[in-house]
Amino acid sequence: MKKPQIIDRSRDEHFMQLALQQARLGAQLGEVPVGALLVQAGEVVGAGYNCPISSHDPSAHAEMVAIRAAAQGVRNYRLPGSTLYVTLEPCSMCAGLIVHSRIARVVYGTTEPKAGVVVSRGEFFAQDFLNHRVLVEGGVLAEECAAALREFFKERRRRLG
Repeated sequence: MKKPQIIDRSRDEHFMQLALQQARLGAQLGEVPVGALLVQAGEVVGAGYNCPISSHDPSAHAEMVAIRAAAQGVRNYRLPGSTLYVTLEPCSMCAGLIVHSRIARVVYGTTEPKAGVVVSRGEFFAQDFLNHRVLVEGGVLAEECAAALREFFKERRRRLG
């Protein structure tokens, strides 16, 4: 029988703050401010921010960048026992990668009403056809994560307006 996972809210908030720092790095480059990091055994093993524009790569979402960095760093395409912290609810592409990577848990900040597939546009991780189950915790530092996005788009509209 699997041992239940104990959720440490202060630990989740600490790592979400680090994900927010990643989001700010992306925003400085003109990218939509989404940040992510992957944690294994209490250590950050991968970090990233959205960079599809600057990298000319439509798959360069923050989650994708962080997971790729982690897999390269630990030299394994599977990341069991890890937690992915991301400032925005994952999309379908990233949710698929999370399952294929065997990430144990996803902690996200704010929801993404248009494309999020954890709770907003469906419950991807609850699908019967998946061969891996992912624990999910949403709403960690939700207001701070949402504010980063609001400010970015407000400034973008001001500059373009």
